[in-house]
Amino acid sequence: MTGMNHSVPTWDTIGAILLTAWAVAMWGAVAALALANRGRAKPWVFNGAAAVIGIGIVGQIGHLQEHIAQAGYWIQHPNAKAWMTPWGTGLAKGYGQLDDSKPTLGMEILHLVGNFIFLAGIAGVVLITARARRVTARKWGKMGVWMQGIHGLEHIALTLSVALGAKKAIGLSTWFGTLDAGAGAATYRIWWHTIANLIGSYIFAMAVYHLWRERATVRASFEVGAVESEGDQEPVRIGLNRPVADPAGAR
Repeated sequence: MTGMNHSVPTWDTIGAILLTAWAVAMWGAVAALALANRGRAKPWVFNGAAAVIGIGIVGQIGHLQEHIAQAGYWIQHPNAKAWMTPWGTGLAKGYGQLDDSKPTLGMEILHLVGNFIFLAGIAGVVLITARARRVTARKWGKMGVWMQGIHGLEHIALTLSVALGAKKAIGLSTWFGTLDAGAGAATYRIWWHTIANLIGSYIFAMAVYHLWRERATVRASFEVGAVESEGDQEPVRIGLNRPVADPAGAR
């Protein structure tokens, strides 16, 4: 790491490394499960996708509470500098060691990683419903992927602009770097990201809610003998476990 700040506690560094490993592992799992889900159904893919969704829920609870805490602090101190929770500040310091000449880089990386953990969880909904494309959960999951994908691009822009030396982070939440530093800029950015995460979390929650209601249909699409559905058609099964009708109408 360049310009490493040795005053950063070891636990903050370990935390940043572990959080990054969490995001990488989730996206590695999404990629592996997507490949495995091609062709004939494999029941273990259902369980793997369910695990990705569950871990994504845990990650988003932590991510969302950070934004809610920031908004809550703003309500009490609307003219103060933007604030982060102690654990969020620690992780940001851990990431900030990549280049301690850029004070906000660690915070930008932290929120980028958090967003991609969230996005992986929603991608798990799309993955698990790939063989039951008419279920309502899939519609909510696809909506969430689109929204959080756009939000992810915002965080990529914010992070890269700081990493490449911009004086201000560049993105929609900073009016592309034109907002002057101060209470106004902090207010706009805090509420922009809080509202975006509340909407994204609601979409994720609805996807999980419908997935739970439709779990029997979704699980059935992973039975041995099922093949991947196409378009809006339901999965086709090879009748391994059920009788085939006699086309001649045998009695």
